[in-house]
Amino acid sequence: MRKLKLEELNRPSVEEFKSVVKLPVIVVLDNVRSLHNVGSAFRTSDGFAVEEIYLCGITAQPPHREIEKTALGATQSIKWKYFENSIDAVKDLQTNNYQIVAIEQAENSVSLLDFNPDKQKKYAFFFGNEVNGVSEEVMQHIDTCLEIPQFGTKHSFNIVISTGIVLWDFYSKFTKS
Repeated sequence: MRKLKLEELNRPSVEEFKSVVKLPVIVVLDNVRSLHNVGSAFRTSDGFAVEEIYLCGITAQPPHREIEKTALGATQSIKWKYFENSIDAVKDLQTNNYQIVAIEQAENSVSLLDFNPDKQKKYAFFFGNEVNGVSEEVMQHIDTCLEIPQFGTKHSFNIVISTGIVLWDFYSKFTKS
């Protein structure tokens, strides 16, 4: 077995990617501190061809050298918007008929294992601050809360790991025949 060369991967160019049918998902970063986490969220979102990323509050915005270290150019392929306040992002998403979904540990959360996306709906997944999670203010406006099952001693996954797990789960369930 040999590894494929980059040119053998048949990836679309940035211009071609812009016309690709996207997963009906917007990734929302709610006050994410780490620029490397922001860049990795862009790269992961590119990998799953999500519609857009919303950056809220203290979340850094491209262009920034530290974001690009992990984004590896995904800031050019993924559309993004900045909102000074996360609630403004919630209102924008609600106006456009997105299901507001927090990725958080909360009362009455739904295990990611039990989540089945509705192919007729669009989703906005809120990923929170590395220390405090999704803001309490946003939690008051969500349609549902998904919790990623965990089996070790730590109380949470890194935001980028969570993004990858949730997007893979959504993609695999949404694209099933």
